[in-house]
Amino acid sequence: MSGIELIFKENAEIIDKHLKKYLSNGKSKLYEAMRYSVFAGGKRFRPILLVESAKACKGKLDYIYPAACAIEMIHVFTLIHDDLPAMDDSDLRRGKPTCHKVFGEEIAILAGDALNTLAFDVLAKYLPSNKSAKIAAILSEASIKVVEGQIMDLGAEGKETSFARLKAIHMNKTSALIEASVKIGAMLSGAGEEKIKLLASYGRYLGLAFQIADDILDIVSSEKVLGKPAGADQKAKKSTYPGILGLEKAKKEAKKQVGLAVSKLKGFGKNADKLKLIAEFAVGRIK
Repeated sequence: MSGIELIFKENAEIIDKHLKKYLSNGKSKLYEAMRYSVFAGGKRFRPILLVESAKACKGKLDYIYPAACAIEMIHVFTLIHDDLPAMDDSDLRRGKPTCHKVFGEEIAILAGDALNTLAFDVLAKYLPSNKSAKIAAILSEASIKVVEGQIMDLGAEGKETSFARLKAIHMNKTSALIEASVKIGAMLSGAGEEKIKLLASYGRYLGLAFQIADDILDIVSSEKVLGKPAGADQKAKKSTYPGILGLEKAKKEAKKQVGLAVSKLKGFGKNADKLKLIAEFAVGRIK
C-alpha cells in the first residue's frame, strides 16, 4: 500500500467511526437516507485535510474529529443536492445509485437539508464554546460560497465562459470547502495567524487543482473508475477547463496550481509531508 493510500485509509477509518456515532441513533427514513449517502464510499478528502492540517501545525487533536465530521456532512449535503434532476441529474455517485434514485427526490432533498443542519449541531455540542462559534462561521461562509458557485456553474451551462469566470466559479464551488477544511484544522490546533493564512492559500490552490483534474477525468476516464457517469460535463454543456484551455493545457494548469499549493507549505518542514502527498494525489489521478 502506497503512502497516500495509507493516509486515506488510516484517517478514513477514524473519521467513519466518529460519523457513525453522530448518525447511528436516528431510525427514520430520513436517517436511513443520510447514512446511505454518508457511507456510500469516498476517500474523506476534506476531513482528512482538516486532520492533517492540524498535525502539520503540531497541535492537539482534541476537537478535530467532530469538526472533520461536520465538514464531511456539509460535503455530502452538497453532493446529494448536486445530483438531483434539477441540478446535475446524476444517477450514480461513488459507484452507487444516488440518494434520490434510491429514496426519491423529496427524501433526498430533506436528507441533504438535515446533514447541513446536523453539521452545525455537532459543532455546537462537541466543540468548546470559545471555538464553536468561530468554526461554525467559517464553515457556514464556505457552505454559502459552495451554493453560490453552484448557481454560477448552472448559469454558465451552454454559454461561452472565460478562464477567469470559470476560475471564479470553482473558487466558490470547490475551493471554498477545501480551504475551510485546512483553515479549521489549523485553527483548532492553536496555530498562529501566519500558518493559518498559508494553509488557507494551500487549500485554495489545491481546490482549483482538484477541480481541473475532475474536469479532465470526466473526459478521459470511465464510469467504473469515476464512480459516476463519465462525459457528464459535456452532456450537460458545462464550462470546463479542458473545454476552455484544451486537454494538455488543462493538465499543465492543474500541475501549476498544485505547485502553488505546495509552495505554501515550505515553512512547515516535514510536518507537512502528508499535505504535500495529498496535493500530489490531486493531479496524480490524471495521466
